[in-house]
Amino acid sequence: MRTDAEKPVIVIALITAVCLLGDTMLYIVLPIYWESFGLTSLWQVGVLLSINRFVRLPLNPFVGWLYHRISKRTGVLIAVGLAGITTCSYGYLSGFWLLCFSRCLWGVAWAFLRLGGFLTVLQVADQHNRGFLIGKYNGLWGLGGLTGMLAGGILADVIGIGAMTLIFGAAALLSIPFVIRYIPNNFSDNKRVTSSIGAYKQVWKQKNMIPVMISGLLMSMVFFGIYMSTLSRLIELNYSESFSLFGIVFGSATLAGIIQAIRWSWDPILAPRIGQLSDQHSGRTSFLITALFLGAVWFVILPFRLPLIVWFVVLLFLQLTWTMIATITDSFATDVASKSYKVAIMTTYTVVVDVGAAIGPALGYMLSEIFNISVLYWITGSLLFSLGVFLSFNNIYEIRKTKQNYFA
Repeated sequence: MRTDAEKPVIVIALITAVCLLGDTMLYIVLPIYWESFGLTSLWQVGVLLSINRFVRLPLNPFVGWLYHRISKRTGVLIAVGLAGITTCSYGYLSGFWLLCFSRCLWGVAWAFLRLGGFLTVLQVADQHNRGFLIGKYNGLWGLGGLTGMLAGGILADVIGIGAMTLIFGAAALLSIPFVIRYIPNNFSDNKRVTSSIGAYKQVWKQKNMIPVMISGLLMSMVFFGIYMSTLSRLIELNYSESFSLFGIVFGSATLAGIIQAIRWSWDPILAPRIGQLSDQHSGRTSFLITALFLGAVWFVILPFRLPLIVWFVVLLFLQLTWTMIATITDSFATDVASKSYKVAIMTTYTVVVDVGAAIGPALGYMLSEIFNISVLYWITGSLLFSLGVFLSFNNIYEIRKTKQNYFA
């Protein structure tokens, strides 16, 4: 049965999903059709997939401050308008610099959407359902990734890039009436405390703040950065031939879209359950450590040219660990923020996550050109393994510290 706490989370998540169509489409289409966008080199692909996140780094604190001075509805309306305009522009702007400007505008839109979503969850959640609601929120806005990647890859092959971006942009603009109808026209509370500079200094003193931020950084760099931006390229290199199923021929862009869309399709079901499981235990760390070690294994295996069905199963397991890592890491962040300095902590977290997601595509394409894409994926697996080791030792340290305080 749906609770009252779920309704605002569902509404903001679905609006975010519609706005996300154009962005996630680019992760599938741009690495394959980059010349059609007027680009001259693959490094430009990495920059375009990263620049919107770099823009958000200085912007997120400003958006956090702004949410105390404008209503949540106004912030979301700004985001929806920018999302529709930028998505339409992808198919009709040609050349690196024009597309770069459009991607920067999308970064502004996502800053309003993401922080607004986190603040909505914090407003309605408590310690018993925080992981569940984070999973619900992530799973539902992920439907935009599902549609953007799946439909984006297919429509690019079938009707062309221009028509596809026009459809996606119009869908974002058509969500404006729902924003006006369902998003409250109220302001954030606790204005003086959460908007002060001192609050941002204090956030780093909160318990588990450092592990949470490192986890958010590497999670976003690995999955939202490297993996999302390079999967279609990996398919093109390792399985360059076209695929046929029931008489339908799939290109690498379409196949990459289908593979990543599977993850977005199960997230609305699995992510809340994973969050709910972590809510029912005293700590989320063991869930996260297990997922990190598993993810490291899948990244090491992925570059090998395996039989397609075996390779596909490895991808599914990797994307399951992605769901686990993203849900639990976001839940950790909201746990820390629930105690004090809510806006300051979540703003800092979104900045750190954006740093990782911004580094990912650019770093991925640079390393794949210096070495090759196999080495890139092995390095990525090593990063996840190292994070798992770090969190294991940190967990042992915290347990010993708690015992010492108890017996002192």
